Amino acid sequence: MARRKEIIVGVDMGGTSLRALVVNEENRILAVEKTPTKRDQDPENLIEDIAAEVEDAVESAGLRRNEAVDSSSGLVHAAPNLGWKDVRLGPKLSALLGVPVLVENDVNAGVVGEHALGAGRGVQELVGIFVGTGIGGGIISRGELYEGCRGAAGEIGHMVLEVDGPRCGCGKRGCAEALASRTAMEREVRAAIKEGAKSCVLDIMKERHKERMTSSIIVRALKNKDRVMRGVLRRTEYYLGILVASVVNLMDPECVVIGGGVAERLQEEFVGPIRKTARKYYLSQRDAARIKIVPAQLGDNAGALGAVVLARKRLHLAR
Repeated sequence: MARRKEIIVGVDMGGTSLRALVVNEENRILAVEKTPTKRDQDPENLIEDIAAEVEDAVESAGLRRNEAVDSSSGLVHAAPNLGWKDVRLGPKLSALLGVPVLVENDVNAGVVGEHALGAGRGVQELVGIFVGTGIGGGIISRGELYEGCRGAAGEIGHMVLEVDGPRCGCGKRGCAEALASRTAMEREVRAAIKEGAKSCVLDIMKERHKERMTSSIIVRALKNKDRVMRGVLRRTEYYLGILVASVVNLMDPECVVIGGGVAERLQEEFVGPIRKTARKYYLSQRDAARIKIVPAQLGDNAGALGAVVLARKRLHLAR
């Protein structure tokens, strides 16, 4: 087992669930705790939930709280899914736990996780695109997370693909997120049904008591050979292919990792068409096959494992 001071807890706080991993210096997961995110709470109470989740995870790993180490501190400028703005998450959580706390964007952490331990291992130039309720992205350049001059790099979901396209959650029109996220897919499915198309999607949602179309519902509808769902998925893959091509033309990465629930479940069935479209739109076709476009490998653990990798790196640099 690793030295006690090398034990790190990685926490992935999403709009749906809160996941804490206790990880040793060999990146072996010692314990996992998961609970639903109570988004209706104020920040103070939710931060207390995070602290409790960390303590439960540390206890499950057979450790004491003062043996868990993270690094740095941070301010959450905005977390729309939680209704947060300028919340001092790092300092407040650090005060509750009695250890230093690092705060990082969840998709950035997920991309770091895939680069260090998942689909992007061994490459120096990588772009991650995570398709979920929205579309998030992250960039690895020269082997390190690239954050830009304001820490705002990697907002791939808000690259405009269709100037007069659908309204995005950010307020603008035609963003990739408004065209190819799971939210966009649900919008298109509902519109098709409203126009008279036959689909089993809403029936599956009702059967599973879901108000929103989840990745598992998409997969179930595809297994039922739902024509509406298949058509919407093809459209989504096309737009994601255009998005990947734009990213490749800008960054020329060695690898593009496609993550999120749909990619995790469908793997090559989902990523293959994206790759095919992307290659058609590469400006430079020379050695195009060298650019790997692959599904993510770490699933729900990507963000928390990436947080561990970042914490360990920043902790060592601070010594």
